[in-house]
Amino acid sequence: MNPPDRPTRSPRQLRLKLRRTVSLARADFIASPTNAEAIAALDAWPAWHGGCLALVGPEGTGKTHLSRDWAARAGAIIIEGEAAALAHVAGRPVLVDDADRLASGEMLFHLINMAGLAGGGLLLTARTLPQTWPTPVPDLRSRLNALPVAEIRPPDDVVLEGVLRKFFRERSIRPAEDVYPYLLRRIERSVPAALDIVSRLDEAADADQRDITRLLARQILETDGETLNLFE
Repeated sequence: MNPPDRPTRSPRQLRLKLRRTVSLARADFIASPTNAEAIAALDAWPAWHGGCLALVGPEGTGKTHLSRDWAARAGAIIIEGEAAALAHVAGRPVLVDDADRLASGEMLFHLINMAGLAGGGLLLTARTLPQTWPTPVPDLRSRLNALPVAEIRPPDDVVLEGVLRKFFRERSIRPAEDVYPYLLRRIERSVPAALDIVSRLDEAADADQRDITRLLARQILETDGETLNLFE
């Protein structure tokens, strides 16, 4: 008598680790109440008070995405570092990322002063409010205190689920649908945490030739809990 047929499992599809181009178009930005203020403020350009705006929010909340979209629409010059030739940016919109990490305040002082010129403008991104930025330039302090600010708050469920789907999609993964609500209830509410769990699920699934399911997610998160208990 022949043994009964057993269901066969198709081999897990090999995923090539390709570097994918990240889209920074507005259409690909995940909008929610946590970033509505920032979107509205950027869309108010060029009617910014003094031609300036500080875009502030935690790591991974979309500051780069929104600021690059604004720069493309405004035709802005993007300044990286502090070695910019300021004579070439007068009368042009300017974007400065991580403005709270600039060691010197001289360049920022001059950029704020030039932002109000015809054709000028200045968008600064940062993780902290301008009032807290250190500066050795006394005259810059009052200008920082007066900067209009648009804040992006920590991600809600809409944003977190969107970035989870994005990170899985970038790795050519289609997890079971019940993985998303399971993770949303349990992971730290930050974009870096979402990226971390996706990376670890991908590695675990590849190592064991498994699909990404709620069971695998539970095993990964329970391992975290067991590790933490060792240090209690």
